Amino acid sequence: MSFVAKKCGIQLQPPSIILIYEDQVRSNIRKRIMPVRNFSKYSDCRRAAEQLKNNPRHKTYLEGVSMEQLQKLYSLLRGHLGGQSLTQSLEQIQLKEIIDPEENLNKLDDKELAKRKKIMDELFEKNRKKKDDPGFVYNVEVDFPQDEELESCGWDADSDDEF
Repeated sequence: MSFVAKKCGIQLQPPSIILIYEDQVRSNIRKRIMPVRNFSKYSDCRRAAEQLKNNPRHKTYLEGVSMEQLQKLYSLLRGHLGGQSLTQSLEQIQLKEIIDPEENLNKLDDKELAKRKKIMDELFEKNRKKKDDPGFVYNVEVDFPQDEELESCGWDADSDDEF
């Protein structure tokens, strides 16, 4: 059987994951409701997403859905169970995906650093221009304005004397 996931979302009452998929053999679009059981506001979203994705009943349908998307859906459910509104939960999820350019990544532990790097890689891949993209130009040259005064870098002022 080959199924292609089209949309994935949540239903808050009763808590469920909704998947709209296309059955390529029969070429029709179907809707699958996967109830969320034994999940509370204290549950681990990553673990619940892994269990759902590895469930033999849902495994073939969820092949086209990423683990990150399932984790986000579970965090929306967890926020709803915790009493948050949907907009508050969405804002909280979006704050986790934003990288502060002023943040010192050297002070993070390995797990947090890996999360930040993964977010940066996803952002890079999303914004990257590929050869097949419309508007792709090879070897782009950009002239930067010289009107403004150039900043001097204080960190390399003494480095010439050391060598």
